[in-house]
Amino acid sequence: MIIESKPIIKVGMADLRAIAAPGILKTSGLGSCVGICLFDPVHKIAGLAHVMLPSSEIARENVINVAKYADTAIPFMIDEMIRLGAELSNMQAKMAGGAQMFVLGSSDMMRIGPRNIESCKMMLNKYNIPLLGEDTGGNYGRTVEIDSSDGTVLIRSVQNGVRRI
Repeated sequence: MIIESKPIIKVGMADLRAIAAPGILKTSGLGSCVGICLFDPVHKIAGLAHVMLPSSEIARENVINVAKYADTAIPFMIDEMIRLGAELSNMQAKMAGGAQMFVLGSSDMMRIGPRNIESCKMMLNKYNIPLLGEDTGGNYGRTVEIDSSDGTVLIRSVQNGVRRI
């Protein structure tokens, strides 16, 4: 029996990657952050961004990290995937994360997880990319991986074990 081994590429916090099959993109430590997965099933190209914040308008750094913000990470990841041969019209999305990790009041600034989810969905709508599945919200962390050969997304959490979307 032959067990197929695919390379696993780690995606850090405020980071993104795009690859052509075969390979798996994986990110850990999604609390209020969102792991946004894009996949072109025709060309078998996947992208994964570990988005920390909803909007680059709040950026304080001189040179902004495009992977850190939903409004810049998604367009940049789309461009990276197209550079590898993907087509925007084929792309589909899945996402996980966006938890409300701390109960510190109801101010909008403390709702980072829900705001990240909302911002990612707005960007997907802007590019007409359908959201095929999500595992978002709650109050627990997640690890996410996407398989570039078929677009399968695995979500691991201590609370819910392994979920496939």
